[in-house]
Amino acid sequence: MKNNISKILIVLITLIISSCASKKDLVYFQGEQESHTKYEDYIPRIQSSDMLAISITAADIKATEPFNQQSVYQLNSAVQNNPYAKVYTVDEQGNINYPIIGQIKVGGLTRTEAENELKSKLSKYIVNPGVNINFTNFRISVLGEVAKPGNFTVPNERVSILDAIGMAGDLTINGVRSNIMVIREQNGQKQTYNVDLTSKDVLNSPVYYLAQNDVVYVEPNSAKISASKFTPNYSLWISVAGVIISVISVIAK
Repeated sequence: MKNNISKILIVLITLIISSCASKKDLVYFQGEQESHTKYEDYIPRIQSSDMLAISITAADIKATEPFNQQSVYQLNSAVQNNPYAKVYTVDEQGNINYPIIGQIKVGGLTRTEAENELKSKLSKYIVNPGVNINFTNFRISVLGEVAKPGNFTVPNERVSILDAIGMAGDLTINGVRSNIMVIREQNGQKQTYNVDLTSKDVLNSPVYYLAQNDVVYVEPNSAKISASKFTPNYSLWISVAGVIISVISVIAK
């Protein structure tokens, strides 16, 4: 009988040890590889449905008034505190309809490129104009095994996958760090990328810097998946089984 009890104890100990995550599964940025990531190589580009807040400046303030129009909604709401002029939505062809100038192609451009394009067109009407463009809908989503999953609005477009995970409170102990999925829409099609946070290779990933509307998904590990198959009383039964084994061990002595 003692042999049977010993076997049971060995099996339980083996299961406990096998369910424990190892250091290599939890530690980020392992390895010796150098990073050569440059933000300039991954600057987000303007897409259809993006919302751009645009303000024009110049020495002659009156000359900028026709281009800094505000909507009646802004004048009668909390939006009036916004330092920018009204927001322009990029249409399916990548254009915005700007006062006086008309259609301007901004889709596919970076924010800086769009500012230079608009500045070039405004030069016909304003001496030495200044242009400031900001995304108002730069949002990312972080789902799965993180402390605080949800949608996050970012004040600027320079946000890395590490920033996003930090906003979500980091991965839980049950999150798979070696296979983070990033879902990105490009040219109207969804593309998926897999990132390994345990490797320094993540710093060279094309999705290390995120684009607007990216979705970051952290899948659960096998222990979490296995645990989900059991009822809420599973832990209670484990405890009861442990007590029974202890009692049997005492009786068998």
